[in-house]
Amino acid sequence: MTLHALTKTAFRSSSTQIARMMSVYGPSESGHPSTSLRKKVTIQALQSMKEKRTPMSMLTAYDYPSALACSSNPLIDITLVGDSLAQVCLGYNSTTELSLSEMIHHARAVARGTTHPFIVADMPFGSYQISIEDTARNAVKLIQEGRVEGLKLEGGSEIRDTVRKLSGLGIPVMAHVGLLPQRHVAMSGYRVQGKDVDSARKIINDALALEEAGAFSIVLEAIPKELAAYVTQRLRIPTIGIGAGSQTDGQVSRSYLPITLCRWHPQVLVWDDMMGTWAGHKAKFVRRFGDLKTERDSAIQKYAEAVKLRTFPDDSESYTMDKMAWEEVSRIME
Repeated sequence: MTLHALTKTAFRSSSTQIARMMSVYGPSESGHPSTSLRKKVTIQALQSMKEKRTPMSMLTAYDYPSALACSSNPLIDITLVGDSLAQVCLGYNSTTELSLSEMIHHARAVARGTTHPFIVADMPFGSYQISIEDTARNAVKLIQEGRVEGLKLEGGSEIRDTVRKLSGLGIPVMAHVGLLPQRHVAMSGYRVQGKDVDSARKIINDALALEEAGAFSIVLEAIPKELAAYVTQRLRIPTIGIGAGSQTDGQVSRSYLPITLCRWHPQVLVWDDMMGTWAGHKAKFVRRFGDLKTERDSAIQKYAEAVKLRTFPDDSESYTMDKMAWEEVSRIME
C-alpha cells in the first residue's frame, strides 16, 4: 500500500476536496472551510511526532486560497505565514520592509482558510528588536488580531530573554537559527551558516539556549546537514529544516501561490476559476483555462510524502562541512 493510500486510511479523508476557494459566491457565513481531513495539530502533537520520529511538514501560506491549499492535504502539519510574503506577494525587495500591520492582514486571511495545520506567523523585522515590553505588546497584537497560534522569531542567544518572556505569557515561540533572512545585510547576503568550527558551535549553543528559554520548536536554515542532525539529536524540541539536510524532525517549503482577486469586472475572471483551482460550483460565465488544482495538489502530495519518507532533501540538496572541522566540533561539544 502506498503512503498516499495509508494517509487516506489513517485520516479517513473524504474523496471530496475542501471546496472553499475564492468564488463568485464567496466564503461561507463562518468564513471557514467546511471539511477537515485531520484533527487539529497541537504543540503536544508535534512533540509526539518528534518522539516517534515521524517527520513533520511545514508549508507557507500568505492568503486564504494558499491556506486552503495547505489544509487540503492531511500530511501538512504546520502552516507558516512567512515574512517572505514581503517579496512574493507585496513586491518588496526584502523581508525587512514588511510591517506588523501587513503581517496581521495576511495572517488573518490564512487563519480563515486553515483547518488542521498549526498556524505560525513570523514576527516582522523591527517588531521584536526594540525592547521586551514592545515585543510583548506586538506579539499579543499579532496573536489576537492575526489569529495565529505561534510566533517565529529569528535570532540566537541574544533573543533568549525575549523568548522566555513570550513563553512566560503563554505565547508559543518557534525559534530560528542559522541563516537569518531579516539580517541578510549584516550577514553579507544569504550565505550558508555554520561551516566552520566557531560558527557551528555558536549555532549549537544558540539552539540549546533558545530551547532552555521555552521555544517549542526551532527552524534550522541553510546549515550543513551534519550540524543540523546533531542539533536535532541534542534538542528535546522539534527542529524544522530548510536547507539543512533530511535528518531534522521536519521540513519547511515556501509556497508561491500568488492570487489576483479580480471579481465582477468585465472580461475578468476570478483567478481560481480561470486557473481551475476552484473545486466548487462553476458559474456559466466561467471558462477554466487551466487545471492548476490538480498540479497543485499533486505537488503538495509529493512534497509531503518526500518529507515523511526522508527523501527530501537528499545529499545534493544539503550543505556539508569539512570532515575534520565537524570532528573537531563533535569533540569539543562532547
